[in-house]
Amino acid sequence: MQIAPSLLSCDFAKMGEEIVRMDKAGADYMHLDVMDGNFVPNISFGAPIIKAVRKHTSVPFDVHLMIDKPFDYIDDFVGAGADIITFHVESSSDIRATIDKIKAANVKAGLVIKPNTPAEAVFPYLDDIYMVLIMTVEPGFGGQSFMADMMPKVRCIKDEAQNRGLKILIEADGGINEATILQTAQAGVDIAVSGTGVFKAPDPKQAIDNLKALSKGAV
Repeated sequence: MQIAPSLLSCDFAKMGEEIVRMDKAGADYMHLDVMDGNFVPNISFGAPIIKAVRKHTSVPFDVHLMIDKPFDYIDDFVGAGADIITFHVESSSDIRATIDKIKAANVKAGLVIKPNTPAEAVFPYLDDIYMVLIMTVEPGFGGQSFMADMMPKVRCIKDEAQNRGLKILIEADGGINEATILQTAQAGVDIAVSGTGVFKAPDPKQAIDNLKALSKGAV
């Protein structure tokens, strides 16, 4: 299991320092949630902030666009230093065109599904994407409780990908901590996004190590 600390839970006044702290703690990715106040009822940060903090680490930037028209902003996030860009199938942009635009910029493309969206919504695009992000909370705010009933979606997508001979990474985001990490691992999640479980821990490195160990059933 790889761990992607969610910068939504960091101290925004010290974002660069927080990224360095997560880098030293052993983060596999930096998960950056971009919210527009329209697609979700909250506003976080945009491409200029991501570009400003990109210099603080070489760890891949996993940029999750919770915005209504992701197609219109792909160039901005590519220019900001995104390594992976995921966007919602529920957004108003053309899904295929948005995937193509991301990939044309040599950035990995992924799709995200909200809790009420079935796993099958991503099936038409599996051949063209790197990752599927399954929301295990309603998107828009950090600190929510993990929705275990989302885990069958993981296996559904994994099975479909395997049947097609594809290797698709599955990421889960929302309420993942030491109490819930094993459920995600058992379902087949490859990357766990953890916000408060890492950023609010007294020792972030120990928190990440514990999550990885628990995902293996080693603790």
